[in-house]
Amino acid sequence: MTEQTEQQPMTAPPMPEAPPAQPQAQPLPQAEQQPPVRKDRRVLRAFLRWTAAVTVFAAVGAGTAYGITGMQRTDLPGLATQSDGRWDYPTLTRPPLPSGSPEPFAEGNTAGTHYADLRALLLPAPKGAVADGKLRGTDGWLATKDFLAEYAQKETRDDLKQSFTDDGLRHIAARGWTTPDGTHTRVYLLQFGTGAVVDDLFSSEAPADGPTDQLRGTITSVFDNDFPSEAHDYNVEYSAYVETTPYGAEQTRQAYLSAGDVLAVIVQSRKGKAKPVPFRQTVALQSQLLG
Repeated sequence: MTEQTEQQPMTAPPMPEAPPAQPQAQPLPQAEQQPPVRKDRRVLRAFLRWTAAVTVFAAVGAGTAYGITGMQRTDLPGLATQSDGRWDYPTLTRPPLPSGSPEPFAEGNTAGTHYADLRALLLPAPKGAVADGKLRGTDGWLATKDFLAEYAQKETRDDLKQSFTDDGLRHIAARGWTTPDGTHTRVYLLQFGTGAVVDDLFSSEAPADGPTDQLRGTITSVFDNDFPSEAHDYNVEYSAYVETTPYGAEQTRQAYLSAGDVLAVIVQSRKGKAKPVPFRQTVALQSQLLG
């Protein structure tokens, strides 16, 4: 599969218009540099950063977005051959921040706010995938009921709907696609008022022993102990799950990411067995965009 190793940032697939860029973006830290000091409440729960997961280059000139090159195969444990099943994602681009706005995990940004357009932080579909039109929403914003349709039980959907109302859900951005091997991917970004709200939701919905609420079409999902703990941005907490046997016609993998004021939910399902490699890759890249 084609590696994303270009040294020039490429433009991501067309997105709704993002907020205006700041006059001069600051370079993001290189992978080998020490990460910035994090807020105490997140340091206690942080994992090691995925070393050399991506190389980030500084933006040049007003309105230029941050570029993130594609991951090297050897950056993720167990992905070292040309036939490992990794998908061909385009070079990723972080949207510019509004002038004067801090990055989500800057020391002074205590709420963990993502000031960039949330719709532009969605992972683009890989090469050859067919987009899921049902997740486009209106102007790029998905209705809450469409996200809740992922969950199997009506009681769960009702409880989550009330919880989102109480917690001040601002909006949901989503993207979905199906690859030629039949894997159906859905990525949801839910933005709330503060990171503290997301921390609570993450703890409630994504405990270590298994997801609190089962998704539509799943029977039993458990924590994926084979998921590499390094395969996510060091600012982002994760819980990854896999549906256990026996399962139905499809197997489902899912992950929850807690990234400041954004709760990300990633779901992949496939007839037969859901492959681990593209799932790990998808989670890792979405994590990098939010971190």
